[in-house]
Amino acid sequence: MIQESFVLRGGIAFSDNKNNITTYYRGYLVCVDGICKGAFPALPEEYKGLKLYDYGERLIIPGMTDLHVHAPQYTFRGIGMDEELLEWLSTYTFPEEAKYSDMEYAHRAYNYFTEDLRRCFSTRAVVFGTLHNEATLELMNQLDQTGLITYVGKVNMDRNGGENLEEADAAASLQATREWLERCEGRYVNTKPILTPRFIPSCSDELMKGLGELSKEKGLRIQSHLSENLSEIAWVKELVPASSCYANAYELFDTMGTPECPTIMAHCVHSDEKEMEILKNHGAYIAHCADSNMNLTSGIAPIRKFLDAGINIGLATDVAAGSSMNMVKTMLITLQASKMYYRLVDQNVKPLTFEEVFYLATEGGGSYFGKVGTFKPGYDFDAVVVDDSKMCSMRDMSIRERIERMCYNDADAVIKDKFVKGRKVYTRTE
Repeated sequence: MIQESFVLRGGIAFSDNKNNITTYYRGYLVCVDGICKGAFPALPEEYKGLKLYDYGERLIIPGMTDLHVHAPQYTFRGIGMDEELLEWLSTYTFPEEAKYSDMEYAHRAYNYFTEDLRRCFSTRAVVFGTLHNEATLELMNQLDQTGLITYVGKVNMDRNGGENLEEADAAASLQATREWLERCEGRYVNTKPILTPRFIPSCSDELMKGLGELSKEKGLRIQSHLSENLSEIAWVKELVPASSCYANAYELFDTMGTPECPTIMAHCVHSDEKEMEILKNHGAYIAHCADSNMNLTSGIAPIRKFLDAGINIGLATDVAAGSSMNMVKTMLITLQASKMYYRLVDQNVKPLTFEEVFYLATEGGGSYFGKVGTFKPGYDFDAVVVDDSKMCSMRDMSIRERIERMCYNDADAVIKDKFVKGRKVYTRTE
C-alpha cells in the first residue's frame, strides 16, 4: 500500500524509557514519509495540513517485535507439550519440518503462518525457516508481500536431525546456504536473510566455524538458541569440551556476533553471570520466550537480571513451543514468569513491572531493527490501532490502565489497523 504522511488521533501509549509509558487521551500521532514526528496532546500547527484519521476512543500503541518464532512449527502449535525440549524436537518438530521438502505443503503451511502474523500485534519478526532452500524462499516471498519487516533464516543442521532432516555434511550445508543467499540478493524489500545454525547439537564444529566465517564475509547476522534446557547444556559440553560454557562454545566458533552485527540467542533460561558477561560483551540480544520455557519445562529465565545488567532483550513467542503468536499474551506470560521467579527462585530478584514488559515488547526488541518500537521523533512509524470497547467496565480508566487490562485480558481487544513504516499493512474488515 502507498506510504503517505498523515496524523492519527486516539488514545496513545508508548515507552519514553523502560520505566515509563507516556500516554495521551485523544492525542495526536504524526507520520511524515514513514517516520514518526512525535506524539502530542495538541496537534502542532506545522502538521495541521496533513490528513487526519480520527480513531475516537481507540488505543494506538507501537507495533511489537517478535524476536524468535519458528514458521514451520506453526502447523502444530499447542500440541506435544508434555515433552521436554530434546524429546519434543525429535518427536514433533523434526518430523514436521521434514515435510517442507514438499513445496505444495510448504506453500499452504506458510500461507497460514504469514496471514496470522499479518493480523497480530507484531510489525517486525525474526523467523526460523527449515533447512530447505526452496521452502525458505517461499516463506520469504510470502512475508515480503505482507509489508511486515522480517529477518528469515534457512536453518543449518548437519547432525542429530533424524530422518530426512539432516544435511549431508558441513560442506553441503554451507554450499546450500551460499546458494540461498545468492537467490535472496536484490529480491526483497521487507525481508532480509539471517544465518541460522539451529543450535550446537545440530551443527558440527566444521559447520559452525564455516558459518562464523560466512557471517564475517557477508556482514550477516546470526540467530540460534542458548541454554534453554539442562540436558541440552550437558550435551553441548560433551560436544564442545574445550568450552567453558554454552555461550563460550558459540564464541569459539566466532558465531556470537558483535555490537554492530548482533546475534540473537533465544531462551538463556540457565545463563549464569559468565554467560551474561559474554552476551553483553558481544552486544547480543536475548529473545525471552517465557511461554515456551514453561511449556517444555525448561525453567524460568532470570530476565530481571538480564535487564539490570544492561543486556539487550526483547520478547518472543517461539511458536510452536510457545502456544500463540499474540505478543500481548507473551507480555502477560512474561509478567507471570517474572513474578514466579521472584516468589519461587530468588526473592532478591524483583518482578518486572508492566512498564518494563511493555518496553521489552516494543522498543526493547524493536531496537534490533534500529529506531523502532516507540513514538519518539525519528523512529520508524510502526503502529497498531486497537479497539477495546467490548471490555466493559463501571469505572473510568486511564490509557495506561486500559493497556494493562488489554495485556491481562485480551480476549475482547480487536486490532483495527496496523502500520509499518507508515504503510497500512492490515485493516480489519469484519
